[in-house]
Amino acid sequence: MAAFSSGIIPCNKLTWPNFMEQITSLVQIKGIRDGLLATFSDAPWEDQRTALLAQIDERPSFFQGARLAMDIGSQILKVNDLVDLRDHLSERNVVLWAVVSDSPTTEQTSQLLGLATRISKPRPEEQRQFADTITDDTALFVNKTIRSGTRIEFPGHIVIVGDVNPGAEIVAEGNVIVWGRVRGMIHAGSKGDRSAFICALDLSPNQLRIADEVSATLKPQKDPRPEIASINGEGHLQAELWQTG
Repeated sequence: MAAFSSGIIPCNKLTWPNFMEQITSLVQIKGIRDGLLATFSDAPWEDQRTALLAQIDERPSFFQGARLAMDIGSQILKVNDLVDLRDHLSERNVVLWAVVSDSPTTEQTSQLLGLATRISKPRPEEQRQFADTITDDTALFVNKTIRSGTRIEFPGHIVIVGDVNPGAEIVAEGNVIVWGRVRGMIHAGSKGDRSAFICALDLSPNQLRIADEVSATLKPQKDPRPEIASINGEGHLQAELWQTG
């Protein structure tokens, strides 16, 4: 493991929860339209890099196959810095596709490596001081089939382009949309939001949950049709035809 510089207390002097809290304070990760965005606080690059990789290693199933953009502020990075990080991310099945920076040197370095230097969202500076705020528009996009044993949990909406296989778990504080078949467990409104909904092209999960309401196992349909599940006026889970058009 890389040595920590003075910006981070060595982990042997911290309890694990405190260590992870300090790691999280250096890098805030949020969902955006094109994947995930990591926003770095002011610290030496080695500390920022270590903090990012530590967060990924803490939740490997969450980051599997993710597309990652970074907002590194005024940090000055050279080719070797970005190549090294990109290699470490690739080993964890994470794709670095964009680096947003206020530094012309870093921006030029990113462009030389074929990385985007703009992302499809505004960059209001106040987001850095409110990095923990999750808005209703925050969503995690997953462009792959979710295999058995994989658990994806996100403090917002989750959109999956692919299937959710038996044994997979999807947990969102907001809504869940699956452009494919659902055979695993889906939990929307996990923090108690009873207005959340779940929709899929083929909705036959082994368990469906919205807030604290739980459905029985649904058998696969012979002629599957898109459905949307929500809590009806009587307080029970109900599935009905989902008009995708």
